[in-house]
Amino acid sequence: MRLDKYLAKSTGLSRKEVKRLLHADEVRVNGEPERDASRHVQEGDLVTLDDTPMERPEPRYLMLHKPEGVVCATDDPTHPTVVALIELPRAEELHIAGRLDIDATGLVLLTDDGKWSHRATSPRHKTGKVYHVTTADPIPPAAVDQFARGLRLKGEHFPTKPAQLELLGECEARVTLHEGRYHQVKRMFAALGNRVETLHRERIGDIVLDDSLFPGEYRPLTDEEINSI
Repeated sequence: MRLDKYLAKSTGLSRKEVKRLLHADEVRVNGEPERDASRHVQEGDLVTLDDTPMERPEPRYLMLHKPEGVVCATDDPTHPTVVALIELPRAEELHIAGRLDIDATGLVLLTDDGKWSHRATSPRHKTGKVYHVTTADPIPPAAVDQFARGLRLKGEHFPTKPAQLELLGECEARVTLHEGRYHQVKRMFAALGNRVETLHRERIGDIVLDDSLFPGEYRPLTDEEINSI
């Protein structure tokens, strides 16, 4: 990792502020003054700032309980964003692993580990996503088989991959998907002539939304949760 990036991630300072510190001879690597921002910091190198050791920055992994009315974006001119809910240094560097519509709620994962984010969202890794759904009209029992066979969505040439539909009530169900098409859950019910009223994501893979988190709250993932992806 480049020295300026290492320091920015360790301290929360901007790259511009880090370069100022480098030119002021306040940074040392293994006891020697270092001004080269592009120097590669290797495993075992000791980086100090004003004689204070800087811990090697580690990737961050978070789960967030997304509220309704918040968009899954880093920046948006008209709506609050999930990133704005994260009160951590360099929150804008976090990737959103598995987006939700503005009116949907539930589990959103955020990380600055690009490879992990890809594994969490790529259909090739078959990470199932589980949603709790309520609908405007009753869901017929035949819908279970229709979801399992795949549905042809409006404007698309190929049917959806097999999905699991568990009926929980007359207008209530749990849906498990293994792909992530645009507005997929809503469009699948629309293909059956129904309309989704509420959509709440409960799980991604083996990571379940922590029921102690209120909407808008977040927490770091445990090692077990991280390793499950």
